[in-house]
Amino acid sequence: MSRIGKKPVAVPGSVKVNVVDRLITVENGGEKLTFEHRPEVSVRVEADQVVVERQDDSRVAKAMHGLTRSLISNMITGVTEGYVKELDVVGVGWTAQLKGIEVHLNLGYADTRIVKVPAGVKVEINGQRIKVTGANKQQVGQCAAEMRAHRKPEPYNGKGVKYVDEVIVRKQGKAFGSA
Repeated sequence: MSRIGKKPVAVPGSVKVNVVDRLITVENGGEKLTFEHRPEVSVRVEADQVVVERQDDSRVAKAMHGLTRSLISNMITGVTEGYVKELDVVGVGWTAQLKGIEVHLNLGYADTRIVKVPAGVKVEINGQRIKVTGANKQQVGQCAAEMRAHRKPEPYNGKGVKYVDEVIVRKQGKAFGSA
């Protein structure tokens, strides 16, 4: 049995969880997230917790059991606390600007790289730091990853777009001189 899947998900008092057929809706304040679970599992709300059970012991059902429970837990965390990813733009003259629903990145290329911000995700730029926030964990991570993908950090000079908590192992480079 799935160790993760069999744990019920606690629902805080301010959060409303509704299950209609296979559609799960999690609401808190102005935030609302929905998810349609697979038919191999069933989801029910009991008092102040959400219980996920699988239909049989097939391989797919076992996989979906833990996944569904984790996704529901992430939705509840998202509407209560939200998710944050912070990025640093490291490089001389490299900038990030927010223009409407687009982030314009000047990363040493001849053109400006543009990343569209999805609905439900908020981006703040303060100098060289980009802060991506939102209730949907997948959208926040995807938006941050798209920005980072335009210029990944490199180990020789340390330049690039990196996560704040990311550690870049620096390399020495070529040694000239002694033969």
